Amino acid sequence: MYWNQEIECMPRKELDELKLRRLKETVYRVYSFVPGYKAKMDEMGVSPGDIQSLADITKLPFTTKQDLRDNYPFGLFAVPMTDVVRIHSSSGTTGKPTVVGYTRRDLDRWAELMARALTCAGATRHSVVQNAYGYGLFTGGLGVHYGAEKIGASVIPSSGGNTKRQIMLMQDFGTTHLTCTPSYALYMHEVMAEMGIDPSELKLKAGIFGAEPWSENMRRDLENRLQIDAFDIYGLSEIIGPGVAIECPEKNGLHVFEDNFIAEIINPETGEVLPPGEKGELVLTTINKEALPMIRYRTRDLTSLNYEACSCGRTHVKMSKVLGRSDDMVIIRGVNVFPSMVESVLLNIPNVEPYYLLVVERRNNLDELEVWVEVSEKVFSDEIRKLEQLGKTITKELESSLGVSVKVKLVEPKSLQRSEGKAKRVEDRRQF
Repeated sequence: MYWNQEIECMPRKELDELKLRRLKETVYRVYSFVPGYKAKMDEMGVSPGDIQSLADITKLPFTTKQDLRDNYPFGLFAVPMTDVVRIHSSSGTTGKPTVVGYTRRDLDRWAELMARALTCAGATRHSVVQNAYGYGLFTGGLGVHYGAEKIGASVIPSSGGNTKRQIMLMQDFGTTHLTCTPSYALYMHEVMAEMGIDPSELKLKAGIFGAEPWSENMRRDLENRLQIDAFDIYGLSEIIGPGVAIECPEKNGLHVFEDNFIAEIINPETGEVLPPGEKGELVLTTINKEALPMIRYRTRDLTSLNYEACSCGRTHVKMSKVLGRSDDMVIIRGVNVFPSMVESVLLNIPNVEPYYLLVVERRNNLDELEVWVEVSEKVFSDEIRKLEQLGKTITKELESSLGVSVKVKLVEPKSLQRSEGKAKRVEDRRQF
């Protein structure tokens, strides 16, 4: 099932021609109307006329989150403020927030992309979409909302929080599609159990989960607990919001909507472009945005690209599930550790709940990793010997998978913080 079959299944040659035409137009626009980009391009000795092929994109400068902060609030906009009809921003917890703007056409395109994404997950005009992403300056809620309305679905703008009410709405309104972070979906299931509600009693068919990395084991856990199909969706505010990429029913990669975005994978240390299949940092260029075009934006998300034909019929490149963010990664004695790697191991071990925290400390000039793991009620109330054995099993499996020594701390059920948005997975207590 497609929302826009002509574009989604466009022959590769035609798609590349469309991408090149839009790339040239975008580069010309940013060079002409965004002083920051013009200065960067002049410094590198590159002009719009130098972009004659898709490969020439490597001649262009990278853009980082710091560039948005340095040009706060509207310095990277390529249109006058009279054309900007929507402004979103990040929380700005570590300094100035990153600000993004949209023209009317940008919003229409965003709705189109989200319509494609929701259709990938089986949503139609007969669906009831409960949107538990946050509304407001965060792009998630409104992005999903307008896409769902575009396909004609009934939208429940429940936003995040008030979990018992969320579940009541699912029951009373017949929700078929749930959109939220995967960690919040897990918490919803936990509350359902407390309320004595069996997910099989609901009309829920699918979940569209994003805004944080999650593993294949987490997918299986969510699908089993909620009795749904779980789809991974990808996006980021700086590029457009949700709707950059989503899994099709094959669930073996997320299709990047290439008529709007050019994806590259680079070595995060050197900036060198890596070939298809190799893991590295995802870099995205917008080629169909008016208010805030982004040239070679470094996402910090680690993934790989696969250009092989997909049996779903879509021709757009697929990115693998995000392993993690380079700035979420912790390095323990030279070994790179991502929360998703820990999650994947834990969810294969019986009597372990899908809630965990990586605590990193430095003792005697050595980094130490302690993983706090919630165990099931049944095991926690069991004899100490069984708890000790479970701790040894978890330690052995984590050390074998991660290649670094780990301390495991078993904690009682429901003692780790629950999240209605992005889950906190790492607490780095080291002093650098």
